[in-house]
Amino acid sequence: MDLDPDGRLVSAPVEDPRRWLRWTGYVAVAILFAIACAFLSNWQFGRNTWRSDQLSLISNNYDATPVSLDSVLAADGSLDPSKQWQPISVRGTYDVAEQVVARNRINNGTTGFEVLTPLTLDDGRVLIIDRGWVPPAATGDGPSTIPAPPSGEVTVIARAQPSEALPSGRGTITGQVPSINLPLVAATTGAETYTGLYGLMVSEDPAAASVPTPLAAPDNDPGPYLSYAIQWIMFAVMGFGFIGYVIRTEIRKRRGLDRTPNDDEEDDDGIEYAPRKRRRSDAEIEDELLDHAGA
Repeated sequence: MDLDPDGRLVSAPVEDPRRWLRWTGYVAVAILFAIACAFLSNWQFGRNTWRSDQLSLISNNYDATPVSLDSVLAADGSLDPSKQWQPISVRGTYDVAEQVVARNRINNGTTGFEVLTPLTLDDGRVLIIDRGWVPPAATGDGPSTIPAPPSGEVTVIARAQPSEALPSGRGTITGQVPSINLPLVAATTGAETYTGLYGLMVSEDPAAASVPTPLAAPDNDPGPYLSYAIQWIMFAVMGFGFIGYVIRTEIRKRRGLDRTPNDDEEDDDGIEYAPRKRRRSDAEIEDELLDHAGA
């Protein structure tokens, strides 16, 4: 038995043998939650780093001075990753007979087609040039009218792009490809085509009478990855804070600090709690003063 501040006897809290086990479980849950948050935060930090590298690449290469085709190639003939978006200058003749379109391509929010025309270079090599975007036809599954490229020899400035992945589960339509997967394009056109890169057209000289719609510049939005990473860290901290609040509430309840005057002496979990001291009313204080005065 203990004494309250007024010298009255109160029941001491009965020790709960399950308390430490329960609190250990709380802390274990908080730790597991924090580990999951750390994993997700690290993943978002990684995505933010990747996006920052992409934006840096676009900033450095997009409007750079055009260079030769060979200067952007890696040793294996593929596009050097550090040269993506780098403008290149090539000269050759368009082979319109082997032209195909890539379907389901979005430009400024509208789905259409991108025109892929083989350019036979002066040395005999073939480079695919993405000449731009055209809308779908009013009827059927194909594109609308495709503007013809210049005839004869032409100098093309194009931005170097890598081959795209080949999507699965898509049927074949004559004259169309599901993505700019260069091995697939080469097999479709039947030409000896570069399969390591293609060119995204910037200009042609001489210029054609009309051209497909130029593709929009790449988005320079850094994305929400950094803010998401910080949010996951905050969630981990909040998890420990919540567990601390739950444990503190239990401790206060056991000490009778959070009980009302009408609370029972024993809670549903079988733990006996000390009754919370009731605040005396003004009338009780007044009666006590009168009693002292009359003594």
